[in-house]
Amino acid sequence: MKNNFSWTKFEELPIIGILRGYTANQVEHIVRSSAKGGLCNLEITMNSQHATELIKLALEVADGTMNIGAGTVCTLDDLDSALSAGATFIVTPIVNADVIQQCKQEQVPVIPGGFTPTEIYNAWQLGADMVKIFPANQFGAGYIKDIKGPLNQIKLIPTGGITIKNLPDYHKSGAYGFGVATPLFNKQRVEAQEWDWVQQQARQFVETYQTNLST
Repeated sequence: MKNNFSWTKFEELPIIGILRGYTANQVEHIVRSSAKGGLCNLEITMNSQHATELIKLALEVADGTMNIGAGTVCTLDDLDSALSAGATFIVTPIVNADVIQQCKQEQVPVIPGGFTPTEIYNAWQLGADMVKIFPANQFGAGYIKDIKGPLNQIKLIPTGGITIKNLPDYHKSGAYGFGVATPLFNKQRVEAQEWDWVQQQARQFVETYQTNLST
């Protein structure tokens, strides 16, 4: 199966919108709205109901305009299901050597989750393309700066608690990208079908990143 992940899209705007626990109808609208807002990367977690069907739906709706990946991939079974559904990148909350190495064999970008320096380094050594720092909000942007001191070659993706307000701090601390859930896809807003709000939030994140990229 050919993987259609676009590094160009990712590197131009390395913000990953995280979808967990949404219905098919909600996912369809979220994909359309966030794409209109300029978002390029979406992750659907594998612990969502009917996750594989949601990944297929998101791919269909995005129609090549976004990278659609799978998150919360903890086992090889999760990985197989995600790739069979068409996920173009893989995100894990943990360091699972088997998952990372299988992704490398399949030539699928993989972003395992780590927190301590040892976990982060081990994930990188196993072949991670980037390492998700989760939960990032426990220590804040300063932790990213400290980790980048000795491990400056590793691309870090802080996830958890990233907002429009603190994204600039994480960027200045050396974050390569950002994983964002609730600030992009607020449950109450989504349930109220406020799709213009979703589009506006995506646009604000995009503009915040682009502004800080040039400073």
